[in-house]
Amino acid sequence: MIAAALRTLAACGLVSAYVLLAGPPILLWTWLTGRPDLLYRAAALGVRVGFALAGIRLRVIGADRIGPGPAVYACNHTSNVDSPAVFLGLRALFPHLAVLYKAELRRLPVLVWAFDLAGFVPIERANRDQSWPAIDRAAQALKGGKSFFIFPEGTRSRTGELLPFKKGGFVMAIQAQAPIVPVAVSGGERAMRKGSALIWPATVTLRVLDPVPTAGRTLEDRDAVIQSVRAQLETARREEHAAGSLDASGHMAGARPGSV
Repeated sequence: MIAAALRTLAACGLVSAYVLLAGPPILLWTWLTGRPDLLYRAAALGVRVGFALAGIRLRVIGADRIGPGPAVYACNHTSNVDSPAVFLGLRALFPHLAVLYKAELRRLPVLVWAFDLAGFVPIERANRDQSWPAIDRAAQALKGGKSFFIFPEGTRSRTGELLPFKKGGFVMAIQAQAPIVPVAVSGGERAMRKGSALIWPATVTLRVLDPVPTAGRTLEDRDAVIQSVRAQLETARREEHAAGSLDASGHMAGARPGSV
């Protein structure tokens, strides 16, 4: 408990200081040049440092399933660790990975400017007048070559069971005719346990599943597309639970992972 508390304080304190000190000049440079490369590299560095201090290891399995073109990566969500883990894990494959995120996160100081300069798209799910234009903007960015990741549940699952999926990210993919790639995220719930603000050492695994194509699909097909993605994530969750898929060292049983 004491070690976890010290790790948490070190990780949160150093990353917060890094954002406050390095963030403004990097944001200014990005705004002046219109080039987000430095911003993305700085964000990845911040996540790496935070994970190292907290004792979090990151592994990606199934990267060979990822095609060369833009796609929407649909991930399950059980922990606050998931977002930085997915960003860091997939960014190794897509340097300018964007996020379709809930608009409440725009309250975060400094980071909200980074979100805007990086081309992240906020969505107010309860506000159709805002959400549909936001989805259209994200679809145009997809057509322009930018990949996105989404948490279709919209919030964290407290039990590990998949929550109902929101449709916005799937509509975006269909509009852009981009594939949707399910990504099963595991381990985050061990890094940040239910009801605790502490971060514990753990391995977070991103398991890339089979892409679901949307070429030739229309918005009338969105429920079928959602079901295809959900079925894969549900199967991955059941397999992990039934097989006790993480061994004592945190490695996926029977897998041939690649490290990030």
